[in-house]
Amino acid sequence: MAFKKILFIFIILISSCVDCLKVRPFHVDVEKRQRLTLSWDYDPDNVYFEVRAKVSPRAWLAVGFSDYGEYSNGDFCVFWTDSWGRRHFTDVYSDAMGAQLHVDQQQDCELTSVNQTASETVIQFSRKRSTCDERDYQLEEGTTHTLFVVGPGPLSSIEGQSLDGKNLYKNMVRLSLFPPHSGLEEPDVTQQRHVKTMEVLSEKVKVPARETTYWCVIRKLPDLEEKNHIIQYEAAIQEGNEDLVHHIEVFHCLAPAGVRLYKWEGDCDADGAPEQINHCKRVIGAWAMGSPPLTYPEEAGYPLGGKDFSPYIRIEMHYNNPAVTAGRVDSSGIRFYYTTELRRYDAGCLELGLEYSPKMAIPPRMAKFELSGHCTAGCTSVGFPPRGIMVFASQLHTHLTGARVWTRHFRNGIELPELDRDNHYSTMYQEIRKLKRRVNILPGDELLTTCEFRTLDRKNATLGGYAISDEMCVNYIHYYPRTNLEVCKSSIDTDSLMTYFEAMHTTDLDETAPDKSVIDNYHSIRWTPITAAILRSLYQESPLSMQCNMSSGARFPGNWNNNPQVLITKPLPPKRDPCMLQGDDPEQ
Repeated sequence: MAFKKILFIFIILISSCVDCLKVRPFHVDVEKRQRLTLSWDYDPDNVYFEVRAKVSPRAWLAVGFSDYGEYSNGDFCVFWTDSWGRRHFTDVYSDAMGAQLHVDQQQDCELTSVNQTASETVIQFSRKRSTCDERDYQLEEGTTHTLFVVGPGPLSSIEGQSLDGKNLYKNMVRLSLFPPHSGLEEPDVTQQRHVKTMEVLSEKVKVPARETTYWCVIRKLPDLEEKNHIIQYEAAIQEGNEDLVHHIEVFHCLAPAGVRLYKWEGDCDADGAPEQINHCKRVIGAWAMGSPPLTYPEEAGYPLGGKDFSPYIRIEMHYNNPAVTAGRVDSSGIRFYYTTELRRYDAGCLELGLEYSPKMAIPPRMAKFELSGHCTAGCTSVGFPPRGIMVFASQLHTHLTGARVWTRHFRNGIELPELDRDNHYSTMYQEIRKLKRRVNILPGDELLTTCEFRTLDRKNATLGGYAISDEMCVNYIHYYPRTNLEVCKSSIDTDSLMTYFEAMHTTDLDETAPDKSVIDNYHSIRWTPITAAILRSLYQESPLSMQCNMSSGARFPGNWNNNPQVLITKPLPPKRDPCMLQGDDPEQ
């Protein structure tokens, strides 16, 4: 009888703590020596966390979130021990100065279990994705800036606890909290017997002592007589140069069969760059700071080798050297995994968004300014096959002032579900995001990539361009089957822009002029809220110049100037706020 009673109690305890037994499949080492780790999982309503910390049992431990990694206006769950040895788990927020913690009136951090030894604390807890508490950070798709604080204990109270103490450990990690669960079932293709490895590296580049360098290398690949498929690629960054390499692209050179290209390296835009560099436009692999490896879906791979395959490639390295340090040497690149066991489809990569052009500008001192790049029906009609393409991954990209990025999808003017969105974008975390569903884009569909920029600390206009201090607004989408369409991007029509500069001279008495360059004209405008609003209206209403480019770099036949913007006749309805009271819902 006693045994049955004990068994019954044991079953009750287990059933009341099912979450304790769950494996958290997603993991990150917060501290390089694994003294602090985070694991997690999620369902439609909640996120389940496990934190392991090599700390004293009396230490307090906080895990939190904020918009862009700042410790001000943060939302934290804190495990702490008081002076009487009692354990607490408290929902707190940090003040606007990021100096102190304050107890939230609504407690939304749910502690599941605690295990402690003399040298390690393990806590499991959950948080709702949306708590309907204005003090809480709402967990959503895209980048999550995750904060960690560890301090000595015990504490008399968590209220008013300082975040500025010298004895505190503080760290911030950027995460994607909601990757597809389907990726967990994918085998490790790098360990399969038929898979080979090839590293494409820049070799001993003496990085110039300037802020931005685009360094190009043309070289020949090993002979691949049979057709292969690339099935995964990842960055191969030289140790110690993680801060230097901003992004890498590897392009295939589409030279005619039998034509020999010569090895060359130097500044991509150097006057002495060979003409053969223009053959190298088709993207094989693209990586940016923060990107994890890209594993292709089991039905597709990127083609490499075979009969009539041009064996030449161009490596393009973007070095970011803000300290203008001399003497740095780099041999980074991309590591490819490939196989002769071919898959059903050849995969490709397509650039969406804004043309890399100074025709697009962001006024200074702006808390929010949006620019949009269009991929129009005219371009997808000539570039896509009758059944369209299937998109399986997306990589959003801006430079330093980008804050939010998203790509919308339209068919006959009707908006379909978004392709990708990041409301807390960081140029330091540009992951290639596997989509949770394949997206079919048909000929005649339109795609609109929008970037929100913040230039509060800029004194003059920020222009489109290649330097890290310039801006970009791009989405690299990975898809199959591969087509000959490589770039579908836009900029404002040149005639419309020149008319704007003339109007600014006439009405605002700015020193703009027809004989000045676009850059000089933008920098001649006296930027005010009114002139910024005029520029915003110009971009929203003006016709487009389209880059509808083939892999050769040439445009598809057609008229790509003075094109209409993406047609929107029926946008998606606003997302329903789960926190809206039923009585306040206009649809009720």
